[in-house]
Amino acid sequence: MSNKSNIFLSGVVEGFYGRPWTMSQRTELFRREQRWGLNAYLYAPKDDYKHRMYWRDLYSLEEADQLMTLISAAKEHNVEFIYALSPGLDITFSNPKEVAALKRKLSQVCGFGCRAFALLFDDIEAEMCPADREAFGSFAEAQVCVTNELFLHLGEPQTFLFCPTDYCAAFCSPSVQLSAYLNTVGEKLSAGIDILWTGPKVVSQDISVASIEEVSAVLRRPPVIWDNIHANDYDPQRLFLGPFKNRPTELIPKLRGVLTNPNCEFEPNFVAIHTLATWCKSSCGQKDVPMDGDDQDYNPHEALQLALTDWLVEFGRANQPDGCGRPKREEEEPMQTDGFVPGPRENPLYTAEPLALEDLTLLAELFYLPYEHGAAALAMLEDLHWLRSNCSSAHESPQGKEWTRRAEKFDQMCGAVVQMFNRLSNVPNRIILYDLYNYICDIKSGVTMAKAYVRTLGGRTPHPALALTDDPEPWGFRGALSGEFQRMLPSHGKRDLFRSPPSTRVYTIRPGTPKDQPEVERIFREMQTEAGLEAEAELEAGLVGDRLVEAQVLPSHWLILEAESGVCGYALALTDAKTAMTKAQYPEAMLQDYPSALALQIHSKVPDHDVAARLILQVLSGLRDAGSKGVLMVCVCVSSGSKGVFSEFRSRDRRMIDFLKTLNIFQVLEVEGLPTNLLIMGTKL
Repeated sequence: MSNKSNIFLSGVVEGFYGRPWTMSQRTELFRREQRWGLNAYLYAPKDDYKHRMYWRDLYSLEEADQLMTLISAAKEHNVEFIYALSPGLDITFSNPKEVAALKRKLSQVCGFGCRAFALLFDDIEAEMCPADREAFGSFAEAQVCVTNELFLHLGEPQTFLFCPTDYCAAFCSPSVQLSAYLNTVGEKLSAGIDILWTGPKVVSQDISVASIEEVSAVLRRPPVIWDNIHANDYDPQRLFLGPFKNRPTELIPKLRGVLTNPNCEFEPNFVAIHTLATWCKSSCGQKDVPMDGDDQDYNPHEALQLALTDWLVEFGRANQPDGCGRPKREEEEPMQTDGFVPGPRENPLYTAEPLALEDLTLLAELFYLPYEHGAAALAMLEDLHWLRSNCSSAHESPQGKEWTRRAEKFDQMCGAVVQMFNRLSNVPNRIILYDLYNYICDIKSGVTMAKAYVRTLGGRTPHPALALTDDPEPWGFRGALSGEFQRMLPSHGKRDLFRSPPSTRVYTIRPGTPKDQPEVERIFREMQTEAGLEAEAELEAGLVGDRLVEAQVLPSHWLILEAESGVCGYALALTDAKTAMTKAQYPEAMLQDYPSALALQIHSKVPDHDVAARLILQVLSGLRDAGSKGVLMVCVCVSSGSKGVFSEFRSRDRRMIDFLKTLNIFQVLEVEGLPTNLLIMGTKL
């Protein structure tokens, strides 16, 4: 482990794709960071040409002046300016001229007053050119060699960050612990260099203490978290205004730092950065559990309210973007409404309602987090789902009273969204408004159409512009070409955040019979062919799952997954795996903990992971009732209710392995004598 005693890095990384922030926005960021107790800024905008695409080019005099001004502004506010370079798109690591170009570029920035640096190799192809393959044993070795040389060239600065190509657990093959790439980085990268890590995924829902301890052991140092929980550059229709959460404060002493890579729009990041600062200032006594309790040192809900309360003040500051109308000065002509008083029978003057904290709370709950809707959004979705599912009782009594009550409640919630939109549209700070406007306009249109739809279900006629017809206005269908593609793809909706999305497919799970044997073998062969594993399957027909599929051994439990088109999955379980073995394939100690076997296959045309989960849970329930201590799986699986599970995979079966990784249940197990083309994954339940 590194013995660096530097302070905990906390702050912001400008590392998203899209329009970079302006110089004035970055200066404002430094002011906010200082005010809230954060201390770092990582300069890494993907669309800055000389950061990534043209990394070899030196800065012009004008550009140099801007960077020097920015670095000075960061120092003035006690924020460490970390300059990053991303040469991975086209660098030849073995070419001394390329390394010299890197040194020349970073030396130039060092001359601007910068003393902290980063070298990033994220989001690039992992293939080496022929010259690099001759010079280095691996891609990781090439990166580490160049990075160490630059670190020495710059005089071993106190802050030097390295972003690996495999920067999250999902990218590590076959696992974090067994990743040859990460182990090379951990072993050979200079101990004075810190490593960036995004967690289990690129956008991680949770980052646990156990996961950080695991990667720290491989990297031989605590990582710096590059946190994408508030990033929105992958979806132009999403904005994230929820609090920093699902990162226990017990992580703080186990990390080198946390940098949030937030929304592309600058002003909406007030919440993301403010709540991160609250988290960083929390004590380190919290356990590794979700942070929603009342007795914990960091409470996301309270942190959000603190941020929104401070943000509300910013909305009230008159602030206009350049070129827009400005507040009236004394010497200007009065507006036409000044002094006008309508008569008793005339329309009253329009009066803008002031923005309230409740409006900002509603806004945050409508645009919460990538894996979670806020309370208000979830309530609206649940009510709309219920109203649509029970519309047949809208005109019946007494069920009709409940339907009417919930319809009125939904109508009121839609009205609150429209009111929030109107109040936001009149705030003095137009800079914040314009960063938010596309999002609030979109959600206002969406709830207005939903409101009209509910009125139609209740027998009322909505405004003609909102009526759902075969020839709608353009605002009646969202998403343009992207939306058309998504609605046509079988995977659309499988990751909906709403807990009870309407089902669009009907599947049946039923007991299997000998008549299903041909269909079981057909699915097995099709999936083997699709993965290119026919030859391996023939060479290793001794696997327990293969013998179950081919009916060489009769299963103790047998379930079939069936759709309208026919059989599309199966689960074959055997209570005692030893009965299917012709030799001692695995250590006796492992078989004592996991005596049962399960062969599972879900056809690739089935997009719904929940269906697979239900199929497996039923089989595991049967095994548990039969007294099984565990389960051996020869394909992909989800497990619950069993005391232990281990799975046997052919290592080139990427579809199954990736499927299992998305479930975040199994870990790779080390089994002595295992063939190199097999992979064992397991979990204790």
